[in-house]
Amino acid sequence: GAMAPGKKITARIKRTLPVRGPQAPTLSELMRWYCLNTNTHGCRRIVVSRGRLRRFIWILLTLSAVGLILWQCAELLMNYYSASVSVTVQFQKLPFPAVTICNINPYKYSSMKDYLSELDKETKKALETFYGFSEGKSKVRRSVDEWNSTGSDFFKQIPLLKFEDFSKTVTDFRSGQKRKIEGSVFHKDSSIVNSGDSNDIIGFQLCDANNSSECALYTFSSGVNAIQEWYKLHYMNIMAQIPLETKEKLSYSADDLLLTCFFDGLSCDKRHFTRFHHPLHGNCYTFNSGENGTILSTSTGGSEYGLQVVLYIDEADYNPFLVTSTGAKIIVHDQNEYPFIEDIGTEIETAAATSIGMHFTRSRKLSKPYSDCTETGADIPVENLYNKSYSLQICLHSCFQKAMVDSCGCAQYAQPLPAGAEYCNYKKNPNWMYCYYRLHEKFVKEQLGCQQICKDACSFKEWALTTSIAQWPSTVSEDWMLRVLSWDKGQKINKKLNKTDLANLMVFYKDLNERFISENPANTLVILLSNFGGQLGLWMSCSVVCVIEIVEVFFIDSLSIVMRRQWQKAKKWWNDRKRDRSGKASDLERQGHDNPVCVDEDLPTFNTALRLPLPQDNPLPRTPPPNYSTLRLETAFTEQLPDTLEAGQH
Repeated sequence: GAMAPGKKITARIKRTLPVRGPQAPTLSELMRWYCLNTNTHGCRRIVVSRGRLRRFIWILLTLSAVGLILWQCAELLMNYYSASVSVTVQFQKLPFPAVTICNINPYKYSSMKDYLSELDKETKKALETFYGFSEGKSKVRRSVDEWNSTGSDFFKQIPLLKFEDFSKTVTDFRSGQKRKIEGSVFHKDSSIVNSGDSNDIIGFQLCDANNSSECALYTFSSGVNAIQEWYKLHYMNIMAQIPLETKEKLSYSADDLLLTCFFDGLSCDKRHFTRFHHPLHGNCYTFNSGENGTILSTSTGGSEYGLQVVLYIDEADYNPFLVTSTGAKIIVHDQNEYPFIEDIGTEIETAAATSIGMHFTRSRKLSKPYSDCTETGADIPVENLYNKSYSLQICLHSCFQKAMVDSCGCAQYAQPLPAGAEYCNYKKNPNWMYCYYRLHEKFVKEQLGCQQICKDACSFKEWALTTSIAQWPSTVSEDWMLRVLSWDKGQKINKKLNKTDLANLMVFYKDLNERFISENPANTLVILLSNFGGQLGLWMSCSVVCVIEIVEVFFIDSLSIVMRRQWQKAKKWWNDRKRDRSGKASDLERQGHDNPVCVDEDLPTFNTALRLPLPQDNPLPRTPPPNYSTLRLETAFTEQLPDTLEAGQH
């Protein structure tokens, strides 16, 4: 029958394209054939060179070239994910950043007295015991008399202690008695404490509420630092129990803080500021927060076209133990960025005009695989507690707060609350302070894993600030200026403001040049392939075709030769094993095969007979062929067999 069309095509392909593997039977013959026919000149020179020295030199040169190609190509691959940085500067109308302003003192001391009375009494008592400081004998005596009625158990648990000569002997300021205490010592503010002159160190002891033998001692090289840290610890406990609405009333209003305001040469007022409550700085006010959807911009650089405000600081109402400096803190930031006043705020001093000139820079880094930054923070397993765009700082604070809630059962007061958590206070969480200090120590030593999880943001905006200060108001203008400002404040004319209660602030663009720093891939696939081609051409005069040829010969053909040889060995081993099992062949099969060298199963043909090996020196007795003079077989053989010669002589 006729073949199907499909089978016809298959048969034709098999006929025209026989794929039978390499023609060379051995690897050495294949290599010789390759070297004679390849385009890479080095290999050819190895084969055709005469003399061992010349051949050795060519082998050395060829191997060196191959080594150089591999090294250079590896370098190209490793540098493939490198980036080049480009800086673009353009002049244009710039959006004005958000400017957040806070009083250094978070809450009016006069409003906080009811909440802090016990803590202040404790602090004054400690100052009297350790330093002999008192505000007036009658006052201190009265507070000592009231001690027992209003004293808190909490202050008894964590009193200020005086450590004598770095030993574990301490004096408790409440009882004045000396006692030995246990626990590991941590120097909070100095790793090297000057042990020469100072005999006594102030500190406090924190113990695990569940296991009273587990204690940590916190010592300070300065008594000022010790008292402030101890005060802040108790202060956070008290503030954590006060509702947010109450705290906002206890802090400064926009009318309290802002006296005058100008922006871009036009007057502005408190409506241009948005209130933002910071746990450590109280009510802060953000100019140009963009909350109402509009972001102000400035069309001209220079101090006259920026933001100018006069702030009322009211130094007399400062908390004497919580803050030791006077003035305001400001931070310049993007509208979507959280203002980390406590970390990177700039302090503004009173009785001075502070000018802050800005340079605006936008930066953009390439994300994976070029660098380990994150685009939006969505790929980082830390919940953003700040409701603002991602930053490394937000991630670190959120990560610590999450660890705090997991380990201590409550949230640290200085950072936002995670869902379902509440701020730590000693009434509900008696163990929180020991837990917090231990956890913070781990965080600083990078043992919590936050620094490993959190990554830099790929794109960010930065305002580089240059600060300059001048005395303000000047001696000659001080009198009339303070009177007018007092009138603006709504006070009586005869009550003049004090210049140490005022601060003048100017924030402006020094120029309207926007610097844009961006990363671009230094390599593309086309450049990489071109570089590979250049290396191969330079060292081996080789092209893509030559690379394909190398793959064919060294991998496909060589492998098929090795596999064929292994297959033949396995087949031979299997046949030998089969023959051993079957035993001796029958006489019938052996008849006519008296030549011991011939082990072929088929009857010998004329061609196989020609390929038979010569007989041994002592041939076995065999029947001589008939003496036909007409039969002349010797011409068919390369050499005549000895017995045929004898037969021919008869």
